[in-house]
Amino acid sequence: MKLHILAIAAHPDDIELSAAGTLLKHIKAGDAVGIVDLTEGELGTRGSVTARYEEAANAAKSMGVLVRHNAQMADGFFRNDEENQRKLIAYIRHYRPEIVIANALEDRHPDHGKGGRLIADACFLAGLRKIETEWEGQPQEAWRPKRVFHMIQDRALDPSFAVDISDTFEEKMEAIKCYTSQFHDPNSNEPLTYISTGNFLETIKSRDMLCGKRIGTQYAEGFVCENLPGIDDLNSLLLPVLA
Repeated sequence: MKLHILAIAAHPDDIELSAAGTLLKHIKAGDAVGIVDLTEGELGTRGSVTARYEEAANAAKSMGVLVRHNAQMADGFFRNDEENQRKLIAYIRHYRPEIVIANALEDRHPDHGKGGRLIADACFLAGLRKIETEWEGQPQEAWRPKRVFHMIQDRALDPSFAVDISDTFEEKMEAIKCYTSQFHDPNSNEPLTYISTGNFLETIKSRDMLCGKRIGTQYAEGFVCENLPGIDDLNSLLLPVLA
């Protein structure tokens, strides 16, 4: 199966919080989209690994994602090393995405920055034919995605570009809410965390509103890329704006 977009991030729910609106737009347009979670989120204060798998599957189903894998790297302790790079190279070569969406290169959670760098490095290395990998016992051909775009997560980074998600924002929020163990539940007896406070999801809404305001739309998701994105002509930047 060839994917147009492969979204890779450190924890289940990272993609939903920062890129689900963009993925939903592409899925609705007919593009094939998949997700790889680097870890099982086993160090999360709330919920369990079993719950996270179920929640991730529910979120993927709600968005219409074709495939979702978990690379089972060590939450909190995974490294940008050869072992983990090879794991990601195998996924990248198997699904041959044109675009990879990755964690932010710097963020509040150290796994996000580590993950962002690991994913970017694996995307480059996947294009080197002398690196040998296998998928289900079969040798793989080299493949390098055309673009790697890093999400904006907790820290307010300046985006390289922004995607209008006004038409998919509500569906994005529904995907996020599939992670019932992670976010606010007044009936939960589990410890309160940074993301389970009553107003955390409102901060996601506010972030996307502020990003949308910068491009003249109601909601948007921002992305950072290390190389300069190009366009065919200036008309590519003519988005409709709010009245």
